[in-house]
Amino acid sequence: MSRLLLHTCCAPCLSSVEERLRDGYELDIFWYNPNIYPPEEYERRLQELERFGRIIGRPIRVHREAGDQEAWRETVVDYAHQPEGQQRCRECIRFRLKKTAEIAKAERYDLFATTLTVSPRKNAALVNFVGQQLAEEVGIPFLVADFKKNNGYLRSIELSKKYNLYRQEYCGCVYSLNAMLARKLAKTRAEAAMNVK
Repeated sequence: MSRLLLHTCCAPCLSSVEERLRDGYELDIFWYNPNIYPPEEYERRLQELERFGRIIGRPIRVHREAGDQEAWRETVVDYAHQPEGQQRCRECIRFRLKKTAEIAKAERYDLFATTLTVSPRKNAALVNFVGQQLAEEVGIPFLVADFKKNNGYLRSIELSKKYNLYRQEYCGCVYSLNAMLARKLAKTRAEAAMNVK
C-alpha cells in the first residue's frame, strides 16, 4: 500500500477525504497552515482537527516553524487586494503544499495530496495544477483529485454534523476573514434598509 502524506486545512474537509482514502493508502495526516488568522482561530482549528483525529483513531502530524507566518505574509502581500481564488490563493496553496511535498520527499512517502479540493470555494483545477508543478520541482508524485465530486462536500457536511465539528466561516487568512466580515456587514445593512421601508 502506498504511503501518502495528506495536507489538511481543517477537520470538516478532512472528514470525507479521509473516509475516501483510508482503504487505498497508508495515510498520514499533515497540518501546515501558517496562513490561518488570528492565532485564536489557528489554535481552534488545530484543536478540532486533533479531536477529530482521536475520534477516527489517526494521529495528526503538526508542523510549525518559527517565521513561517511571516514568510507566508511576504509571499502573498503583493496580492492582498485580490479577491479569493486569484493569485494570492495560488501562492498560499503553493506555500503550504511545497512544505508538504518537501517533507513527503525527505521522509520517503510515495506521494502527497491535500484536502483543499473538497471545498466548493477552492478551484480544484488550480490546486491540482500547483500540486503537479510541485511534484515535478520536488520530485515526488502528487495525487490529483477533486474531492468535492461524488458528493464529497455533502459528505463532509454530514460527517461534521455527526461529530459536531466546528465549521469555520472563512478560508483562513486575514484577507478572507476581512472579506467575510464585509459580506456580513453588507447583508446586515441591506436587511436594515429593507426593514426601514
